Amino acid sequence: MRYFLRLSYNGSAFSGWQVQENARSVQGELEKALSIRCKEAVSVTGAGRTDAGVNASGYIAHFDSACEIEKDASAFLYKINAILPQEIVVENVCRVADDAHARFDAVSRTYRYRLHNLKDPFADRSLPFYYPLDVEAMNEAASHLLGRKDFTCFEKTGGDNKTSICEVSVCRWSVTDASHFVFEMTADRFLRNMVRATVGTLLEIGRGRRPVEWIDEVLASGDRCAAGQSVKGEPLCLCEIKYPYPLNWIL
Repeated sequence: MRYFLRLSYNGSAFSGWQVQENARSVQGELEKALSIRCKEAVSVTGAGRTDAGVNASGYIAHFDSACEIEKDASAFLYKINAILPQEIVVENVCRVADDAHARFDAVSRTYRYRLHNLKDPFADRSLPFYYPLDVEAMNEAASHLLGRKDFTCFEKTGGDNKTSICEVSVCRWSVTDASHFVFEMTADRFLRNMVRATVGTLLEIGRGRRPVEWIDEVLASGDRCAAGQSVKGEPLCLCEIKYPYPLNWIL
């Protein structure tokens, strides 16, 4: 039987989602907990890979097991969360078709990146950025990234993906108050480091160091070195994943 899990995690404690040798990963901790609970070896497939330090809320993963979880889903979740480390929480579970796939079936993913420009002792997952920002200019540049485009310039070099084409449906900055800002990006797929490189590039424009039109030059170049520097991962959160079918969560 195949199940989807909905979970959230604080990425600061892990080397990323994917299992790695000699490093803690979200996938590794989840497989360990499920194997203990289900009393069998369990392999977990996630909706996508997040880098070291990157957080997730409402992340989706699937696994196969003979466990009849529907009989007492509350007990299942309680026991799984008791085994998992503090930084990971499984929020819900649902039975899906045997060919449902957490990664390949996803039609969109949404990331949010937070920053602040005044000292804030509570902003531990927000980028301190103490420069005046032209949000209007950043949003004008961000609008140039909408649609189906080649995002090679924002991709970490050495990637093994077959294509760098992504279709972006949302790309914008919001001002939450006088000193806090949120960047949101939704696409059918993301390349490694894509959001962090995009944020770093748009901040160059927001600071007035580059004109809005520079974003078109960066895209056309297909060169990672032409774009801005990547910002750090801790303020980034994968916050929504959508599928073409309903997920009937048990709880």
